[in-house]
Amino acid sequence: MASSCRRPEHMAPPEIFYNEEEAKKYSQNSRIIEIQSQMSGRAVELLNLPEDQPCFLLDVGCGSGLSGDYLSEEGHCWVGVDISTAMLDVALDREVEGDLLLGDMGEGLPFRPGTFDGCISISALQWLCNADKKTHSPHKRLYTFFSTLYSSLSRGARAVFQLYPENSEQLELITSQAMKAGFSGGMVVDYPNSTKAKKFFLCLFAGFSGTLPKGLGSETVDRGIPSQVQFTGQRSRFKNMKGKSAKKGKDWILEKKERRRRQGREVRADTKYTARQRRPHF
Repeated sequence: MASSCRRPEHMAPPEIFYNEEEAKKYSQNSRIIEIQSQMSGRAVELLNLPEDQPCFLLDVGCGSGLSGDYLSEEGHCWVGVDISTAMLDVALDREVEGDLLLGDMGEGLPFRPGTFDGCISISALQWLCNADKKTHSPHKRLYTFFSTLYSSLSRGARAVFQLYPENSEQLELITSQAMKAGFSGGMVVDYPNSTKAKKFFLCLFAGFSGTLPKGLGSETVDRGIPSQVQFTGQRSRFKNMKGKSAKKGKDWILEKKERRRRQGREVRADTKYTARQRRPHF
C-alpha cells in the first residue's frame, strides 16, 4: 500500500502534478533524460516503421519533448499532445522540432482520419485509469481516447504505449477498451524476470492483425547479448544531453534546418560557415 501511494497519479491530476518544478526535471535531470530516450527508442522499434522513410507520428503525453527529440533524430516529423502547460512550456524553451498541442487525451484527439503513420506514448496511459473528477469515468475516457486514436491512424499503422500498470485489473481495463475501439495487438513485456529492468509496452495494430513482437530478455540465448549491447550504446549516446539533442555533423545540421523550413519556421540562410566548429574563446 505504501508503494502505491508514491505513484504520481495518486498524488494529483497530471496537469497539477507536472507543475513548473516537476517539469524542470525533464530538462535538467540526466537520469530522467536517459531513461526517456531509451524507452522512446524501444517504442519506435516496436512501431516497425519502414526503413529510410520519414513518417508523420503522434506523441501522446509528449511532456517536455524528450521522446520527440528521438523521433526528430530518426528523421520523422511529429505532433505532441500533453495536458500540462508547464511541460509544454519546457518543450517550447528547448525548441523541439515537433508541433505541440495542449489537450486531455481522455477527451479524445482532434485529428482528421488517417493523419498519422504511427503513435508512441511514454509513461502516460496509466493516468486515464484514474477518476480525477466526478464526471470522469475511466472506461469511457479510455474508449474515447482509443476510438479517436484509431480514427486518426492510417490503416496498417501501429501505436505503442510504454506504461506502468498498477495491477492486472488495470491492464485488463486498458486492453479491453483498446480492443473495443477496433485495435488488435497486446502487451509486450521486456525483461519479465527482472524487477528493475521490466517494462510494459502495449502494442496495438490499426486495421490489421499483426504478429505481436517478442519482449527483450525473453530469449536469453538468442537476444540477451544484442540487447545488452544496444542498451549500452544508448546509455553512452545520451550521457551528456542535459535536455538538448546531441550535436551532430554538418549534414545533420543542414537536414535539421531543411525540416524547419518545411514546417514554416524562420531559418537562417546556409553559408560556408554553417556548422563550422568555432574556436574556443578564453
